[in-house]
Amino acid sequence: MQKSNYGLISCLVILAVLLGVVGGGVMGGVAGYVTAQSAVSTPAVARATSAQQLVQTSAPVVTNITLKENSAIIEAVRKVKPAVVTVINQLPARRSFFGGTITPTSSGSGVIIDAKGYIVTNNHVIENGQNLQVIFADGAKADAKLIGADSIADIAVIKVDVPVPAVATLGDSNALQPGQVAIAIGSPLGDFRGTVTMGVVSALNRTLGSMQGLIQTDAAINNGNSGGPLINSLGQVIGINTLVVRATSSGNPTEGLGFAIPSNLVREIANQLITKGKVERPYIGILYQQVDPQIASALNLNVTYGVVVTQVEAGTPAARAGLQEGDVILEFNGQKIDEEHPLVGILFAHKAGDTVTLKVLREGKELQIKLTLGLRPTSELQSRATG
Repeated sequence: MQKSNYGLISCLVILAVLLGVVGGGVMGGVAGYVTAQSAVSTPAVARATSAQQLVQTSAPVVTNITLKENSAIIEAVRKVKPAVVTVINQLPARRSFFGGTITPTSSGSGVIIDAKGYIVTNNHVIENGQNLQVIFADGAKADAKLIGADSIADIAVIKVDVPVPAVATLGDSNALQPGQVAIAIGSPLGDFRGTVTMGVVSALNRTLGSMQGLIQTDAAINNGNSGGPLINSLGQVIGINTLVVRATSSGNPTEGLGFAIPSNLVREIANQLITKGKVERPYIGILYQQVDPQIASALNLNVTYGVVVTQVEAGTPAARAGLQEGDVILEFNGQKIDEEHPLVGILFAHKAGDTVTLKVLREGKELQIKLTLGLRPTSELQSRATG
């Protein structure tokens, strides 16, 4: 009995071992299958996710950009524009072709230079005027009165007796360099108030007729811009626009030939007009021409600065001091006469009665000539450069 039980137990143990081996294999296979399926499905999901991200990242990106208008030029215009006015000049009445009378008007521009209401414009803008009126940048109007005018420099000062919206600052025209930004503001044709045009300082110390030391610019200047400011990128007035050349004497058309009166000269003339009502100019009593490389070559000069005396007027300080035709005045009281320091500007820093020393080149030799400045006659011919 014990022997047979032992055999039965042995059989059960063997059977259990076999079942364990078989079951383990089956379970291992199942586990392996599941693991394999997981390994296969994970890259697929990853690939799908990567594809989805690729689609998302390849979509166009929309970016909103806000530009702030804070450039120096825009700020300069904002600073000066409120101080620019339109000047309306009511001319004398005249008979109409159809009978009766008409009162013609002309217009130009101007710029407020003082909080007391002083405005600088051109003499030719207010010339022969019976009544003057200004229109401010915001459209408000005010009557104006003439303080003084100077036909030689084409500068006039008028005044309003109402609060002014802004005052412009006069800059240093001696610091100008060709190529720097120049901005003109004015009322072309009298209708387009506050028009802004921009160019560069094309050249300095230009002479046109009796006007000397002018700033040349290619900023567009049209009829009605006369008397308006030419400003730099700092918002400083560097000149007063005065004229434009549209064709040569032979009829050849030109473009971009505008001219402005330098601010340093404007400042001195305006101060005299405000304080005296007129301009008292010291003078030497000569006609002259600025020396440039062409003139220096033609006259066989060894200098390219100064002025050549083309005529000495009788009875003038120049005649009394012994200046002669053909003399080259190089310096005025130690100041070199050149493009940055024209004779007309140097003279304005002095007054009649001052005794000055001129450094003169005559037939290749340098001379020192003392001269006492006179008071320039108001009736003097102004068709050529005079000093």
